[in-house]
Amino acid sequence: MDPVLHVSFFANAMGTEPVRDWLRGLSAADKKAIGEDVKTVQFGWPLGMPLVRSLGDGLWEVRITLDNRIARVIFALEGSTMVLLHGFIKKQQATPKTDLEAAKERLKQLKRR
Repeated sequence: MDPVLHVSFFANAMGTEPVRDWLRGLSAADKKAIGEDVKTVQFGWPLGMPLVRSLGDGLWEVRITLDNRIARVIFALEGSTMVLLHGFIKKQQATPKTDLEAAKERLKQLKRR
């Protein structure tokens, strides 16, 4: 079965990939869980709750449950590519404004190219 979406990491003007860098700091088990959920979206798109939720303005989040915490990967679609813009460990009920703003800024950079 072929994936519905391709997956790519957002890279800023300096070539840094923030989501890839964030993933490097996580445990192997956390990386595996995040990778599995991203792959589920990649092969099953379009998906909704509980795994995927629209954040509006072209942003979506993959909602990942880890052992004792919650992670989020915010992405945007560019054609048939899922561009991973921002990832974080969630510590409160609402998505923190700083995390949402980081994803929105990266989406703007992506659209300017």
